[in-house]
Amino acid sequence: MLTSRILVFTLIFTFAFGYSFRNDLLKLYQSLRGNLPKIEQLATNLATEVKEEVNIPPPLRADRESPSAFLTVAGTINQTNIQRANNNLPHLKINKILDQTAAKKLQDMFTNQYFTHDSLSGIGVDGLAKEEGYSHITIGENLALGNFETDATLVTAWMNSPGHRANILNTKYTEIGVAVGKGMYEGKQTWMAVQHFGRPLSDCPQPDSSLKAKFEDLKAQTDTKVNELETKRQNLDQSNKEQVDEYNRFVEQYNSLVRELKSLIEQYNSQVASFNQCAS
Repeated sequence: MLTSRILVFTLIFTFAFGYSFRNDLLKLYQSLRGNLPKIEQLATNLATEVKEEVNIPPPLRADRESPSAFLTVAGTINQTNIQRANNNLPHLKINKILDQTAAKKLQDMFTNQYFTHDSLSGIGVDGLAKEEGYSHITIGENLALGNFETDATLVTAWMNSPGHRANILNTKYTEIGVAVGKGMYEGKQTWMAVQHFGRPLSDCPQPDSSLKAKFEDLKAQTDTKVNELETKRQNLDQSNKEQVDEYNRFVEQYNSLVRELKSLIEQYNSQVASFNQCAS
């Protein structure tokens, strides 16, 4: 989930704001020396890590076979939404991309003769979603194999399986895609069914990606300023007022950059908190 999925930064900053008199120069040196390690720790790379939630209960095989089995996409979706309504949950909206990923999964299982969540090349529902351009917060897959008599029989079998039931009744999902089909598997004609559930990334306000670029630019400027300050400190003539004044100006420039960084981090952290609250 997106709850741990995002890194939040704490600013550690204590620095003198400038010195006007030469007799305070020693304090300036001590403050600079004492804070150099903290300056380096000011922040690491600003980044957001969205950890996707993927729910894939073990594939389900029918425990009873019906000679008159017949499944439909529309009926499976309808029966799924009936179960959600019975549990006071909103209907899942049909998503065309999830329909495509479900159909792709169904065809691949028949073509390559497997019945698992990962394909023979190791691609799961999250990989299929990425291939088709479906950016998501959470995603899930239910699989079924066997000659279930009707759509209602199929969905009831899923509902009687704790993991599949949890997917059908997952409060985080907002969309669904389904594929069903009949073909040869393990030497006999049988039905397969695929449900893909998802919640698109667009459902939640994402942190502004431009903040990261701005952060990196400010951090680079701050790092450069630290090096300049250290060089000036080493070459500083305490009796030269112009050098002391120039040094003080550099200190204030540095402080200004740090204040801007702090504001940027606070802004970003606020956006991260909003995303986490939405995605949880």
